[in-house]
Amino acid sequence: MAGTELQSTHNDLAAEVPSAEWGWSGEAPKFFRVMAFVAAAFLLLMLIGNHEGHVESVYLIGFAAVLVFIVVRDALRRRRAR
Repeated sequence: MAGTELQSTHNDLAAEVPSAEWGWSGEAPKFFRVMAFVAAAFLLLMLIGNHEGHVESVYLIGFAAVLVFIVVRDALRRRRAR
């Protein structure tokens, strides 16, 4: 009897959250923040190279700044919500 209750609870959870079937049903905000900083650093590392014009440099710096801004704003909003 307990096995059927457990199975029905699992099926209900899987119906609500599709990823629960394979064992993960949450968010990973710290992982996403770290990966955003890694992506911003990668964008800035692409400044090293043989650029003749600096238009691409402006875009690289701009996209990196936008990523950092979004991550910092998200972190501040999450702290205020507590």
